[in-house]
Amino acid sequence: MSDSLTAECERILVVKDPASSAEAIVAVHSTHLGPAHGGIRRWPYESLEAAMADVVALARAMTFKCALAEVPAGGGKAVIVDRPGLDRAAAYRLVGRTVEQLGGTFFTGPDVNTSAEDLRWVAEETRFVATDAADGPGDLAAATSEGVLSALLALAIELDCLPAQMHVVVQGLGAVGMGCAARLAKLGVRISVHDVVADRVAHAVTNYGAVAIDADAVTQTECDVFAPCALGSVLTEDVANNLPARGVCGAANNIFANDTAADQMHRRGVVVVPDFIANAGALIQGALWNLKQERIEPERLARIGATTKEVLSRSRASDRAPITVALELARERLQPEH
Repeated sequence: MSDSLTAECERILVVKDPASSAEAIVAVHSTHLGPAHGGIRRWPYESLEAAMADVVALARAMTFKCALAEVPAGGGKAVIVDRPGLDRAAAYRLVGRTVEQLGGTFFTGPDVNTSAEDLRWVAEETRFVATDAADGPGDLAAATSEGVLSALLALAIELDCLPAQMHVVVQGLGAVGMGCAARLAKLGVRISVHDVVADRVAHAVTNYGAVAIDADAVTQTECDVFAPCALGSVLTEDVANNLPARGVCGAANNIFANDTAADQMHRRGVVVVPDFIANAGALIQGALWNLKQERIEPERLARIGATTKEVLSRSRASDRAPITVALELARERLQPEH
């Protein structure tokens, strides 16, 4: 595995359960601002090296997310290598035991393909996990959706576009994407949607007046804002050169396939809200509960919009891509003297 990847993190634990052959990686990227936070992703990685690259990238993004969200926490992540016949209970308990061994330096919770049931298996092994229990942090998906909406409305101001005049393409209708679609529809935004699960699309069409589009049309449909709410790396160089949108703002992590794609979007004048700003709602709600047992007010999530405005304003003034400005601001806040 790449030494440059592992050197980025304070701790990386590659763990296996001999009885079930389950494999997982837990990465703690930074605890400079406080205990690391990050969810558990279950995915059919082609190799352990691919899983390592993903977990490090996700953990790094969580560190930047914490810094920009102004929460006293750092970045971490866990991934489970999915495969046919995986004993899910054993895999999640394995992660739980690993998190417990870290002794409170890492708090975990939901991520892609990790359900409430999965988290209950984790909770059998560790205290440091957010579940759907009544005494937990609350609906984290709803918090993320609310934060994305706040960022998207700040983007609308930057684009000089009223919500009722906007067309947004939402890619991915999981709990967060569906929450975004519902909130956008309530504001009168015209939405087009796609998801690999037909029932989710049907729900959005019936309940939110959405227009269903095919997978091939997701990045080819003209719109004001493209909202990626599925997996990352959707903004490849090809998409960056051709996406018919004025702006991008969604819930997906690590939306750029590489730095070149980010530069291409900026040169074309497409305004991209950095994903680790837009999707910070669950982190804010979960971290403040874990660390302070503090229930957040709606105004706390609205600060995501204020951060978005600041970054987009700096981007415009300096003619640099928003992600470049956001990373610079995050690194400033991560300096020891900050």
